[in-house]
Amino acid sequence: MDQPADIVVIPKEEAVFWLDSEGWWRNDGGRFRKKKIIDYFHRHINHDENGYFVLQDKGGIWEKVYFPYEDTALFAFDIRKQNNDIWLVLNTGREILLDPETLYIQGDRLYAINNDEHIRFAERAMIRMCALMEEDENDRLQICTNGRKYVITEK
Repeated sequence: MDQPADIVVIPKEEAVFWLDSEGWWRNDGGRFRKKKIIDYFHRHINHDENGYFVLQDKGGIWEKVYFPYEDTALFAFDIRKQNNDIWLVLNTGREILLDPETLYIQGDRLYAINNDEHIRFAERAMIRMCALMEEDENDRLQICTNGRKYVITEK
């Protein structure tokens, strides 16, 4: 992503918004309500060596705001099946191919890993994934895709 030359960097300790464990943007006034603002923030999530940030134009002054998050900054909001592949539709708007070997469960929540980034499944995506899961003879969850079964590990 190309960034403007002059950027004001806001550390996450000074950010006035954060992402909660369910993927909702919040500030001291509560959960963000306007879809346009929520979508804007999600679409503008980026990552660098210092963490996750939102780059925003504040009337000609660019702010790179590192924001806190309660669990992870990336969420699978939906899934899309194409042929035998499963694509994750992320909160950022990106779509990534699911590697079923990276799936894991932690605290009754489903996650995947992509390039060292942990992605939590939001409720809608989790419900859709359940249709692809079954329990094996040892009561472990597994996903069936591409003619194979992958055990989902618990952490």
